[in-house]
Amino acid sequence: MALESLSDSLKGIIRKVSGASYIDKDTIKEVTKDIQRALLKADVNVKLVLKLTNTVQERALNEKPPAGMTNQDYIIRIIYDELLKILGENANFELKPQTIMLVGLYGNGKTTTAGKLAKLFMKKGFSAGLIAADVHRPGAYEQLYQISKGINSKFYGEKGEKSALKIVKNGIKELDTKIKIIDTSGRDSLDDELINEVKEIKEKIKPDNVLFVIDATLGQQAGPQAAALNNAVNINGVIITKMDGTGKAGGALSAVADIKSPVYFIGTGEHVDDLEIFNPKKFLSRLLGMGDIDALMEAVKETNLTEEEAEESLEKLMSGKFNLMDMYDVWEKFSKPGLLKKIFGSLPLTKLPGGNKINESQIDQADVKLKLYRVVLDSMTFDELENPDLLNAKRIKRVAMGSGRGEASVRELLKEYRGMKNNLKMMKGNRNFRKLLKSQIKGGDFGLDNMGLDTK
Repeated sequence: MALESLSDSLKGIIRKVSGASYIDKDTIKEVTKDIQRALLKADVNVKLVLKLTNTVQERALNEKPPAGMTNQDYIIRIIYDELLKILGENANFELKPQTIMLVGLYGNGKTTTAGKLAKLFMKKGFSAGLIAADVHRPGAYEQLYQISKGINSKFYGEKGEKSALKIVKNGIKELDTKIKIIDTSGRDSLDDELINEVKEIKEKIKPDNVLFVIDATLGQQAGPQAAALNNAVNINGVIITKMDGTGKAGGALSAVADIKSPVYFIGTGEHVDDLEIFNPKKFLSRLLGMGDIDALMEAVKETNLTEEEAEESLEKLMSGKFNLMDMYDVWEKFSKPGLLKKIFGSLPLTKLPGGNKINESQIDQADVKLKLYRVVLDSMTFDELENPDLLNAKRIKRVAMGSGRGEASVRELLKEYRGMKNNLKMMKGNRNFRKLLKSQIKGGDFGLDNMGLDTK
């Protein structure tokens, strides 16, 4: 089960509880079993699942909700609290000058993550350097070098040198950057050579942080690997890669819970900017469909718009009068790769009427086909952009000829537009979300609808 499927299952459970006319023992037991199935399919450790669900059931049966909170909302709060224990406490990673050593198995994304981490620090104003200490994997040197060029960071490596420790020592001396990131070797499985190599680097170099890079798709294999590396080098924290809906993730999260090391960052895509500082509460809120308004506003900031322009564009998105001209304007301002997906992924989807959700495939296609669509839109008249209903077969044929694209492309654009408009209509009547959005744009604050959940 992919992380997205886990999210869908948990959202369904939340909707079941929220929509229940009353809560009795049978309802609680049924919900508990639903949670068990969802977590086990996501590869969360069996013992951890049983412990969590037993606690949820015991609390739901025996605890009374506080004054002013319904039984339904309190049970959702209990589910939230217990799931949060799997994710661990929020541990802020200090963004300060330091040397970071990345460890992990082959194929878990260490080298790519090294570049993402360097880019994140550079965005915060630090100079960063990458040290190529993977002396075993063919092409590791070249890959890290190309990544460093792509993000304009410093780089140190010694092609052909077989001593990882020597490379790291020289790299630490040569690089004059505030941040130094060591990309170590990985293996297909843990062995003495790997353990000894990273242990020696840790003992001789004494990096400020040793971060374990783990693939979300590993499943139950993650536990023994995390434990062995933790015993060897005393892991300070974890970076989980491929948390973009492609992996089960439960195994990785279970491993993190076992070694009691905080998750500091998660990789959410293939782009160099797709590394997030991990916040358990925000992550869980998104997983349960409760939204993440901080992430939404962070995405809006990436457009480089003023607050007034951002509010105006988002008002257009949610207005019932959304037309092709508005879509063109929004795409123009929100055309950064993956930005629309970040925005819609941050919305509190469980609060939409009927539990409907935004169709992410439409947003992905909007990103990929943006250039093609702009050419088509440029071939339309002002009246057609303002009133898309004017686009009959004759006008579509004219637009297709004028844009140099086939009629199928024009019709596809119109289909995308209608789908986007229908999805946006779902938010039109959501007064809580609109109030929250405006308050956040203006620097205010707004709670999660009587849930008592902290979104910060």
